[in-house]
Amino acid sequence: MLENASRPTPPSAAAPSSRRTPLDHVAAVGSAADAAVTLAERPHIAKISLRGRPSDAQFMAAAGRVLDMVLPTDPLSSVGTTGSYGTVAALNLGPDEWLITADPGVERNLTPALSDAFDGIHAAVVDVTENSTVLRLAGGRARDTLAKGMPLDIHDSRFPVGAVAQSLIAKADVILHRQEDSTGAPVFDIHVRRSFAAYLWQWLCDAGGEYGVATVRAQRAAGAT
Repeated sequence: MLENASRPTPPSAAAPSSRRTPLDHVAAVGSAADAAVTLAERPHIAKISLRGRPSDAQFMAAAGRVLDMVLPTDPLSSVGTTGSYGTVAALNLGPDEWLITADPGVERNLTPALSDAFDGIHAAVVDVTENSTVLRLAGGRARDTLAKGMPLDIHDSRFPVGAVAQSLIAKADVILHRQEDSTGAPVFDIHVRRSFAAYLWQWLCDAGGEYGVATVRAQRAAGAT
């Protein structure tokens, strides 16, 4: 039976441009062209928690029809596609749990679409868009910056493009998602609770300071992958 805690969803009902981000106060500092590390917030990325049994063919088929993809079942992996709801990614967080991400505002249509698709199927769909924000860390020394406060081995051989991990950065709970490299340098999306966003932002700025950090104002029109 479907468990649906997604309706109503007042915090994400407003258009993305009218919502506040926990890092509204952050100013752009430095030049990305000269920095070995760049840091930007990707506010209001749509995030939907999805739970169900991968052994349930009905569940997997229903998810596939809505998301235009096969949910990843390999531990801590991800799959991305572009379809009816724009650019959508599914992050495998556990044996029966995925985080679905998409462009800002997409959760308003995608959440009920998933809920309807799972009618009569054992599943849970929850809009968690405003529970966290996403920080994007990129650049030639991004990996070195993360290594100062993260226990995981995130070398290319252990944490390739598409990899996902739930871990800690400087004692803050995060979901780390490796994105496609940019100009040969690694790109990481860091999902962090809103209440820890300012703390983690400042920590990353300090940790990457020796390499040169450029901060970028919130990318309000950024897509999700």
